[in-house]
Amino acid sequence: MKKKIITFLLALLPLFAVTAIHADTIKVVSDTAYAPFEFKDSDQTYKGIDVDIINKVAELKGWDINMTFPGFDAAVNAVQSGQADAIMAGMTKTKDREKVFTMSDTYYDTKVVIATTKTNTISSYSQLKGKTVGVKNGTASQRFLEKIKNKYKFTIKTFDTTDLTYNSLNSGSIDAMMDDQPVIEYAIKQGQNLKISMKGEAVGSFAFGVKKGSKYEYLVTEFNEALAQMKKDGSLEEIITKWTSSTTTKTTSSTPETTTPAGQKATPVKSTYTIASDSSFAPFVFQDSNNKYTGIDMDLIKAIAKDQGFTIEITNPGFDAALNAVQSGQADGMIAGMSVTDARKETFDFSEPYYTANAILAVKESSTIASYKDLKGKTIGVKNGTASQTFLTKNQSKYDYKIKTFADASSMYDSLNSGSVDAVMDDEPVVKYSISQGQKLKTPIKGTPIGDTAFAVKKGSNPELIQMFNNGLANIKKNGQYQKILDKYLKKTSSASSSSDSTVDETTIWGLLQNNYKQLLSGLGITIALALLSFAIAMVIGIIFGMFSVSPVKALRVISEIFVDVIRGIPLMILAAFIFWGIPNLIESMTGHQNPINDFVAGTIALSLNAGAYIAEIVRGGIQAVPVGQMEASRSLGISYSKTMRKIILPQATKIMLPNFVNQFVIALKDTTIVSAIGLVELFQTGKIIIARNYQSFKMYAILAVFYLIIITLLTRLAKRLEKRIK
Repeated sequence: MKKKIITFLLALLPLFAVTAIHADTIKVVSDTAYAPFEFKDSDQTYKGIDVDIINKVAELKGWDINMTFPGFDAAVNAVQSGQADAIMAGMTKTKDREKVFTMSDTYYDTKVVIATTKTNTISSYSQLKGKTVGVKNGTASQRFLEKIKNKYKFTIKTFDTTDLTYNSLNSGSIDAMMDDQPVIEYAIKQGQNLKISMKGEAVGSFAFGVKKGSKYEYLVTEFNEALAQMKKDGSLEEIITKWTSSTTTKTTSSTPETTTPAGQKATPVKSTYTIASDSSFAPFVFQDSNNKYTGIDMDLIKAIAKDQGFTIEITNPGFDAALNAVQSGQADGMIAGMSVTDARKETFDFSEPYYTANAILAVKESSTIASYKDLKGKTIGVKNGTASQTFLTKNQSKYDYKIKTFADASSMYDSLNSGSVDAVMDDEPVVKYSISQGQKLKTPIKGTPIGDTAFAVKKGSNPELIQMFNNGLANIKKNGQYQKILDKYLKKTSSASSSSDSTVDETTIWGLLQNNYKQLLSGLGITIALALLSFAIAMVIGIIFGMFSVSPVKALRVISEIFVDVIRGIPLMILAAFIFWGIPNLIESMTGHQNPINDFVAGTIALSLNAGAYIAEIVRGGIQAVPVGQMEASRSLGISYSKTMRKIILPQATKIMLPNFVNQFVIALKDTTIVSAIGLVELFQTGKIIIARNYQSFKMYAILAVFYLIIITLLTRLAKRLEKRIK
């Protein structure tokens, strides 16, 4: 009887084994960035044709799948080594691959196609002679190019990822690229500077695969069964159409389509979100004549916050400072007319785009420049880190011009007016706004698409904020509020340049003072407070380390020397940036918690340390100026070192040091302008913000110069009176 039971159980064992296999989670690997087949969307989830198909197959066949995206080569190796069970990665069926993989029926017949930039088109293979064609390594495109390269005499350059291929094409290191036609077409729809001028070449079909001879070959059979069903009921065609149809990306020149459905809300995680922005990038963000920040970005984020029910606090430190604020955790998100680039995607997570801009060239009204060819030998101004700069750099060798970068728009336009640059390139709405504000400019060349503008957060942080932005954007587009915001600032720029009805003429010095005196006085107050507080702290630091430097204890002298050398050796701007952005980043990397530093506190610390190092040297020099014989005489009489310093040396040294202290205070006051780099709105930054609105740079800088002259003169006089009293 026992033998019969054992025999029966053994007979059932294969059935249990098969059941166990089917019950296991199936590990499916894929490429990491091969849109529209698989790619990471703005919500940080992977989407695309392959993802939708495998999910549909899993639904039909009852599979429990775990899909990861290590990249094509890594995915192939993972299946071969047994680390994954199957691959779904736009993999072309070939004889070589079918020796290693058991592959399904094809789910997509693909073509490969040559693509170029929009300005350097190639319409036949014969035009490739002597040129370099980029291609993703190990693809059907590469195999096709290898077959024809000798015939048409071109060079092949391979890349590991599609993004690297795009970047090389845009930078001019390759002349053309080849990839699957739907991949190129999708990239074009997403704003890539690509153009197809040739017919595609049929090279094969995509299929699902498992390792040949593995226990997972049954997956191929079940995949084929599900695929047949999907073809029959139309769901396969529906998936492919979803990601390849041109109807999915119909947009206007400035309003990209939002794929997030309207009517959704996300739950805020924080009670208040800090949003950083630029301080001067009209019409996206700028100060109106009432000294309130306004513009497309300001109205947009407020409308989205209201729609989604989350609270925001907006800061306007400037573009570079805003970038660093988000990276260091001092701000949760950023909206500042920020272009979406591959480089920025490595650091930031972006929302769906809310604006698609053109870059346009602007010249003086008297200029004879009428085309890019006329730029030969000339200098073009552009804001640093912008899409306009990327465009100019890419085409520099072609048109033989020089590039000069600027930190802000107002400085750039001033340079154009002064003749230090011959032309400038900026976002089209920004150029039009400047013209509406009285800039004597013209735009002789049609604008060039440069990509999308989006809201951003630090990569991996605040995903709910991205979701709320996308939801809110979809909702305000649907109810018409989004278009009203754009029309307010773009439809009639000349009349909508300011949200106020102020009649003050800001083309005069009196008008500038009349309309901005409160703002200027506020900036002046911060400047004086910063100078006085930092100098007081610097005096304490300087005296301590100055006394260390003349101490008979060698260790104290060494400590003082190190402090002075380190602080004096670091530029003040870098020191301020390190304290404001670097230290919070370091703390976060060590603790996992964000610990932002207030900009005023960071500026005070930086100025205090910087001035303290110089005061330490003033103290050392003052003490050493007192004849050494006085110290020796005092000590020979039995008086202690400390008492000698207090009663004999320091009183004499103080009189020597006083003029230098006054001079150092003046320097410290002027150094407050440097800390504006971290976004602190002191007097100098206040002036720059006003200039960005009205472009009255000469008059505004003259006012600032007078302000600094008056305050430095008054404080110097006060210091000299104190000096006389002490003497």
